[in-house]
Amino acid sequence: MSGVQPRRSTGSKIVRFALVGLANTAIDLAGFFLLLKLHAPPLSANVISWSIAVVFSFVANGFWSFERNHAIRLHDAFLRFVSAGALISLGVSSLSIALFAGVGGVWPAKIGGVIVAAVLNFLAARWSIEGRLLK
Repeated sequence: MSGVQPRRSTGSKIVRFALVGLANTAIDLAGFFLLLKLHAPPLSANVISWSIAVVFSFVANGFWSFERNHAIRLHDAFLRFVSAGALISLGVSSLSIALFAGVGGVWPAKIGGVIVAAVLNFLAARWSIEGRLLK
């Protein structure tokens, strides 16, 4: 036996990514809730809770959802993951809070931002961990 594991299908990666995403979202929302209860401003609470959740997400996706490309140093993969995540999930959720919290409330704005960012995050995670977008 060579010790090489067969590559996971894209479908398997999507399912694993979705499961990690559910856990990641729970961590993000729990942190956001706790920080709001501690009277943190909503945008600050969003950044802090996202930061905690993104570390969990990188570890879980990097070691379970995707097949890490070892030609990409772990440090570089993490920087890619955080940068892409900041642009997509943190950017979308913060923009959603800034634009819609006054209209529909902080929670609907936060959850709306999380939903919109989820699809884009799959491609970003795949790029940062595996070094590719498609195929």
